[in-house]
Amino acid sequence: MAYDADVIVIGAGLAGLAATAELAEAGRKVILLDQEPEQSLGGQAHWSFGGLFLVDSPEQRRLRIRDSHDLAWQDWLGTAGFDRPEDHWPRKWAEAYVDFAAGEKRSWLHRQGVRFFPVVGWAERGGYDATGHGNSVPRFHVTWGTGPGLVAPFARRVRAAAARGLVDLRFRHRVTGLTRTGGAVDTVSGDLLVPSDAERGTPSSRETAGTFALRAQAVIVTSGGIGGNHDLVRANWPERLGTPPRHMLSGVPAHVDGAMLGIAEEAGARLINRDRMWHYTEGIDNWNPIWPQHGIRILSGPSPLWLDATGKRLPVPLFPGFDTLGTLDHIMRTGHDHTWFVLTRKIIEKEFTLSGSEQNPDLTGKSVRDVLGRARGGVPGPVQAFLDHGADFLTARTLPALVRQMNDLTGEPLIDEAALHREIVARDREIAHPFTKDLQVTAMRGARKYLGDRLIRTASPHRLLDPKAGPLIAVRLHILTRKTLGGLETDLSSRVLTPDGTPLPGVYAAGEAAGFGGGGVHGYRSLEGTFLGGCLFSGRTAGRAAAREVA
Repeated sequence: MAYDADVIVIGAGLAGLAATAELAEAGRKVILLDQEPEQSLGGQAHWSFGGLFLVDSPEQRRLRIRDSHDLAWQDWLGTAGFDRPEDHWPRKWAEAYVDFAAGEKRSWLHRQGVRFFPVVGWAERGGYDATGHGNSVPRFHVTWGTGPGLVAPFARRVRAAAARGLVDLRFRHRVTGLTRTGGAVDTVSGDLLVPSDAERGTPSSRETAGTFALRAQAVIVTSGGIGGNHDLVRANWPERLGTPPRHMLSGVPAHVDGAMLGIAEEAGARLINRDRMWHYTEGIDNWNPIWPQHGIRILSGPSPLWLDATGKRLPVPLFPGFDTLGTLDHIMRTGHDHTWFVLTRKIIEKEFTLSGSEQNPDLTGKSVRDVLGRARGGVPGPVQAFLDHGADFLTARTLPALVRQMNDLTGEPLIDEAALHREIVARDREIAHPFTKDLQVTAMRGARKYLGDRLIRTASPHRLLDPKAGPLIAVRLHILTRKTLGGLETDLSSRVLTPDGTPLPGVYAAGEAAGFGGGGVHGYRSLEGTFLGGCLFSGRTAGRAAAREVA
């Protein structure tokens, strides 16, 4: 039986594009399959903010951020918390990835035309001890052009290879099976879906027009995770995070359904760390949705007061931007799925950024003039649109009026205005002098010592009840599904492993399908900026390894 290609890549997201580009560069013939139409090339990465984890970069050094490989590895270990026998390969992938982030990652991307916004963000700040969770320094580098800007060079490489006859792009191919010949997986089969003109991210038809079967010497699975499949998210929800939410928003399109993970497992692959996942707690209902239950994440500075559903302040160090899963754990034990930010207009003008390429037209459109507007003040246009149209945004001149609106929105009198007033007044008293015992106030003042935060991310500390800073704003926050941290177990050559630890002949995996490397490179938690980079690193590794194997 003849082969249709040297390698078949399943999934045309960022990891799939990176793997395909490397294969074509090595002269291998590739068929790239995706169930979505061509307009969705690039997958989830297109919708991203484009954040990348880099260590000791020129951007950091310009801002006087002293970073190092050793510090980054210390932070990674404290965040990942590797503690299982199956963390053998994930830990090795983590070591390799930190080496990459502190080494050739930036120069490799720079050679392909990727550039970065000069202000480095400080995500996942932790707030524990030096060996605990979090980034000790700012490391979140935003791609100039956000997600589309990062996808573009890899899409160009793949399309150029297609023009040379090395890559065959086949959209509307939904894989349903992997089968073997002579012990090695060499056949990919599935359904041909009818053509679709659905816009990127919107649901496309699942009507079939036939079937297909293709053969190659190797198969690379880069099909993503489970974030769009809420039933599967709940089925894998870990006991350590309490009861799964009754209501969740989706941070990814509906086609991110995890189906390919089960198909690979049926073919003999080992799927590990299913219960490790990364969901955000600052989700808001998108007033202008693209996919079902479309949620947007607020990337807030450290100043908003974060309250649970009953109006109680979240405990230290669960401040905005400090510990995503620690906050999720706490929320799931309150008996409610939602929380609140309470802040002022002065804070929202300086501190609110919305995650996603479409929510940052200045960065996505590479407009220097519009980006400079972030430092001039005023509410950013996308944020103002949510203030005007978002169901989760409330505004009032007085606290009693705000509390009435909050209780009306949830349909329950969960928040006591007098108790919340006492909490806010107590916090405001801590602003009146240079000393404080309130660790959030300490965090706010500490953030402003970093030039990047002072310029565009952290408002000057002020009283929440100061009329000059108003009006008051409350934002209802939901759980937002996002990333699968577990996945197909792979060795350092991206070869998929079987339950007995041996490679599954002919099968490789990369990106979210492989837990971004090894079946869970992040362990329990992420340092942020490591998902896109994990797709690139594992995709590149898989492509190069498969190219050697089929030589």
